[in-house]
Amino acid sequence: MADTQHPEPGKTGISAPAKAGITDDGYLTDCWYLAAPSAELKPGKQQRIMVLGEPVVVGRTPAGEPFALRDICPHRLVPLSAGQQLETDGEWALQCPYHGWRFGTDGGCKLMPSLTPDSPYDSSKVKVRRYPVHEANGAVYLYVAHNPRLEAEPVVPPPDFGPLPAKPKFIIHDVFNAHMDDAVVGLMDPAHVPFVHNQWWWRPPSAGLKLKEKPFIPTERGWAIDRHSPSSNSKLYRWVFGGDVQTEIRFQLPGYRWEIVSNDTARLLTLTCLTPEGPKKTRITQFTWWTGAPLLNLAIPIAKPAGKMFLDQDGTMVNLQNEGMAHQKAMLWIDDIDVQAKWYQRLKREWTEARAEQRDFVNPIEPRTLRWMS
Repeated sequence: MADTQHPEPGKTGISAPAKAGITDDGYLTDCWYLAAPSAELKPGKQQRIMVLGEPVVVGRTPAGEPFALRDICPHRLVPLSAGQQLETDGEWALQCPYHGWRFGTDGGCKLMPSLTPDSPYDSSKVKVRRYPVHEANGAVYLYVAHNPRLEAEPVVPPPDFGPLPAKPKFIIHDVFNAHMDDAVVGLMDPAHVPFVHNQWWWRPPSAGLKLKEKPFIPTERGWAIDRHSPSSNSKLYRWVFGGDVQTEIRFQLPGYRWEIVSNDTARLLTLTCLTPEGPKKTRITQFTWWTGAPLLNLAIPIAKPAGKMFLDQDGTMVNLQNEGMAHQKAMLWIDDIDVQAKWYQRLKREWTEARAEQRDFVNPIEPRTLRWMS
């Protein structure tokens, strides 16, 4: 008989946060987050990650199926990620290394080796939390439902960034010592570039500040700088892509930012995914795909370390910001450079209100042109 101090069989061991659509730490639920690049999930292997402060085992069966489960065996709380995958009754299951309990990719317990043939205990009633997964274009996403015991379909479809190749050209990783809110605001900040990313080969101080005037429009659970002709980098774009280049930058809840540079013959997309691991830890994963533009293939040995340098510089600013946040929480936000930060907070509020009222999300952002010096 189960000890009454522990969760009953079939329970996940965790309960839903009190406020709908958001955790107590301020992370949005009922949302899709990046779990891992596809290339990191080898057949028959699994790994432990943290998502919204919870341990998750994400892996791929020998048959190639990606999966994600809560990384705690309900028996003695050992991480399932430390086990191995074994075939059980015609399907693949993850075996706990402590007592051999096996859990299928649906989260159900498929085997308890210690049970005798005449035991009345029904092992199928024991489950660990299953996270729905979606794999596309070299990335695996997982869905975090607000109610951990709910097995209904996701309330929103998986992320879709338009037509992309099956695999990215390269991927960059980093971890910011910041709450996801602060990481989002930092990455969307339009005025820091000439001060933080001022390498001589990118944006030297001698270039000075220029007036930027960009049209913003609401999009699905986010906003975008509408398609426009690039300005300062137009010569570089024309050299790589040819003529008639257009660019746009988009953001979508809970934490996806992507930039598209394209014309009739080529398309480049750089996607930055933010996955909150804990209260002051946000995983940053940046994917880059392109089609056409063969000259870009020659730039990979340079572009990848350059991109990593940019993320490192943003991470350095986060660490410096933490020194101030240790003594003061309130920040002074001004128009127009901080409007996107305000939009992000408005979108989060609307998301939680919509989830609480069980209604469709309504984007509160209206079209607007923002101006700043950068």
